[in-house]
Amino acid sequence: MNKNEITNKIEYVVCCVGAFAAKFSLTNAQAYAYLRRFSGIDFLIDCYAAEHTLSIDDAVNDLTAVCSKKGGKLA
Repeated sequence: MNKNEITNKIEYVVCCVGAFAAKFSLTNAQAYAYLRRFSGIDFLIDCYAAEHTLSIDDAVNDLTAVCSKKGGKLA
């Protein structure tokens, strides 16, 4: 993976964390901690190839579903 691909992934994850935080009225730090705890960050990184082709709203919905399956209670 080259530097540009890494940068793109980082920017995408940051954008998704921010959108997730806004949807659930959390700070970015709270959203990141929640997504880290319930495997949302891992999901974004592992599924980047498909997820980044979707809208950010779709990604947030997918994050909500993934975290819910892992025990998260935000919905």
